[in-house]
Amino acid sequence: MKQEISIGIVEDELLIAEKINMILSDIGYTVFEPASSYKEALSLIEKEKPDLLILDINLGEDKDGIDIAQKINTTYFLPFIFLTANSDRATLERAKSVRPYAYLVKPFTKEELFTAIEIAVNNFNAFKALPDTGPGPDYVFIRDGHRYIKIVFSDITFIESRENYVLIHTKEKKQVSHRSTFSDFMEQLPVADFIRVHRSFAVRTNCIDHIDQNRVSIGEVEIPISQSYKEALFAHLNIRQ
Repeated sequence: MKQEISIGIVEDELLIAEKINMILSDIGYTVFEPASSYKEALSLIEKEKPDLLILDINLGEDKDGIDIAQKINTTYFLPFIFLTANSDRATLERAKSVRPYAYLVKPFTKEELFTAIEIAVNNFNAFKALPDTGPGPDYVFIRDGHRYIKIVFSDITFIESRENYVLIHTKEKKQVSHRSTFSDFMEQLPVADFIRVHRSFAVRTNCIDHIDQNRVSIGEVEIPISQSYKEALFAHLNIRQ
């Protein structure tokens, strides 16, 4: 099932927070009441569980946005974008140390905000697919026009390659197209749950209803098994040929 991405804003300048809120709401994102301090930011994360955080570095108090980012890195698995009017070397070095997913300098345009979100989502998807980052969230962000949506892995039944994009089939029998190579998208999926059965198909193994030497069935859909993937598939399912 696809879900709208929810975004939290941490900004102590009310006009800027309202500007971000308006832009994101206009294009269909869910946006929560902005936080303006370290304490409010953590409360926002705990209560609302946003998918992405736009985080001002300078909050006018002892604990700033970089302190919040450090907390995110140790306690939460959440992409964040740094927003700041300070682009000096010292601030950049502190910011880099907590590995932001994107960086946005005030004043900014709507297009620059879009670009920062795109960079953050792409970096987050790439980072959580790395083998040494441990278990990550059970979803992936994909682009839908000017915004991103969230696809939960457990809602996917199978994936189909279509030239320069993939077609994601869901339990609700809906299809979501995503511009990506098949191999790149497969790298973002949990290895234990999905397996390739054909040059153009991969399936979620617990959605398989029937299987024989030439095809797997998911509901009424029959998906071919190619010879080159059969051995790995049967081994994955503990089937003796």
